[in-house]
Parts: sequence; C-alpha cells; structure tokens
Amino acid sequence: MTSDELRKFAEQYAKAWCSQNPENIARFFAENGSLSINNGPPAIGRASIAREAQAFMTTFPDMVVTFDKLESRGDLTAFHWTLSGTNTGAGGTGNKVRISGYELWRIGNNGLIAESQGHFDAAEYERQLRNQPRG
Repeated sequence: MTSDELRKFAEQYAKAWCSQNPENIARFFAENGSLSINNGPPAIGRASIAREAQAFMTTFPDMVVTFDKLESRGDLTAFHWTLSGTNTGAGGTGNKVRISGYELWRIGNNGLIAESQGHFDAAEYERQLRNQPRG
C-alpha cells in the first residue's frame, strides 16, 4: 500500500468506528485477522472482531473516533486515534469519555489488517467512565 492509500484506509477505518455498525469495522480485517486490546486475548476472525467493536458501540452510542496520525514502525503501522463519547449504553454512567490510543497494524498482502494490537490508558479510561477525580 502506498502512504496515500494507507492514509485513506485509516480515514475510512476511523469513520467505520463512528458508524454504529460493527460489521463496518470487521470488513477492514482479513478473513482470519485478529484484534487485541491492551494485550488481551485476540479476537480472531471478522465475527469476533465485530463483537469487540459492538461492545464499544453499545457503551458509547454517540461514539466518535478520529484519525490522528499514522506512524511507520518497521513492518508495522501505528494508527493513532482519539475516541470520544458518552457512556449512555445499557447500565451506562452518563459520563463523557475522551481517550487517545493507537493500534499497531500488520497489513496483509490483500491490503487488509492481518493483525491489530490496540493500546490505550485503561486506568484513565476507567477513571473517566466512573467520573473519578485524577489522583
């Protein structure tokens, strides 16, 4: 993928996260691609990845994910993002959350994500979700 193609891919990927349709996320992954969040067990395959995306979409029905930048890291690409939304899903706190992070992508020969390792500050995420003071 050229850098322009990768940038367009990243922009479309961020928009897919805003769509409230988890299958839109899964389409960016290879058939047996994987997504791991904060070193957790990987979701493998499009159906499993869609379930991971659905969890965030349910938690934040007004979720907006913005594409911040791309960064080359050897044979991987770091997709930097910012998520903002209000936790009004089932059992939600009603709190607003704004958290930034990144995914390390390994793009396969088919131009889709073969592997993504997502990272964000889980403690800060939980603090905002629970609306606790910084400490």
